[in-house]
Amino acid sequence: MRNARFFTMLALGGLFPMAATAQYANPMPTPHPEIGISAAVPLDLHLPSPLPLPFGGSDGDLPVQAQETIQKSFSMAGAAHRLLEVDNLWGSIEVVGTNSDQVELTVNKSTRAESKDKLEQSRKEVALDISEQQGSLKLYVNGPFRCHCDDGCGHREFEGYVVKMDFQIRVPRDIDIRVKTVNEGRVVVRDVNGKFLVGNVNGDVEMSNIAGSGNAHTVNGPVKISFRQNPRENSDFHTINGNVELRFAQGLAADFRFKTFNGSIYSDFPVTALPVRAVQEEHHGAKVVFHADRYTGVRINSGGPEIKVENLNGDIRILENHE
Repeated sequence: MRNARFFTMLALGGLFPMAATAQYANPMPTPHPEIGISAAVPLDLHLPSPLPLPFGGSDGDLPVQAQETIQKSFSMAGAAHRLLEVDNLWGSIEVVGTNSDQVELTVNKSTRAESKDKLEQSRKEVALDISEQQGSLKLYVNGPFRCHCDDGCGHREFEGYVVKMDFQIRVPRDIDIRVKTVNEGRVVVRDVNGKFLVGNVNGDVEMSNIAGSGNAHTVNGPVKISFRQNPRENSDFHTINGNVELRFAQGLAADFRFKTFNGSIYSDFPVTALPVRAVQEEHHGAKVVFHADRYTGVRINSGGPEIKVENLNGDIRILENHE
């Protein structure tokens, strides 16, 4: 099939026809082909497992409050490989790459509690665990709300307080990151060149001026990524409720796999349809399980790393970065 900025027919997993018309995702001189889904497509997502969060009241139920700021520095000078891990529960995470060999950490900690006794209890039970090795830093918000498979915490009662930690972290630019949060926060990453694994549950994910490859996902919120250099390895971006917007540098060459339910797919780049992947068989004794690929596959330019993009409710936009 020839390259074309407007294409008129793609097969979604070989099962669902797709029609394309010219659309504008934004007011730009370049038209966006739109892939309009004409049939419902069941999603097969592996979602993060949120921790049990039984609190559903308002701040009026937690009248006692306290604030604290934590500031620390860590050196990563001379490390051949650098890694930052942040495992948060309540609050935002912001990571910014710099030319320094230092990690500069600021955590704004805010606690809301039912009473002074509950506030004091939170100070004893909730901690920021810091693990540091050569070139590796792990920040883990620990407390009785954490799940352990053998302690039955899935039915844990609300502790009577909420501890929110908002992370602001300046890191060496060439670093791999693995960061995630769950509630009352967004994840923002800027100016980082390494591999990434970025997750959220109730909030958005935004990355800008990125030069690495990896995975970014959330459940309730948009995923917005802007690349300074295009991914060289397979990458994955998805959400459930929100748009996925990916901005790539000029000269993009990649193979995309799309899946959406209530939304459209737009591209600034001319695409060609890829062949439908064959149905896979799994044999379990006398039983056979068939797995049909329900993604739309397209190639941009000569192809390259596989970039998987999916959501349930929202648009998918593949745009050219003109910054």
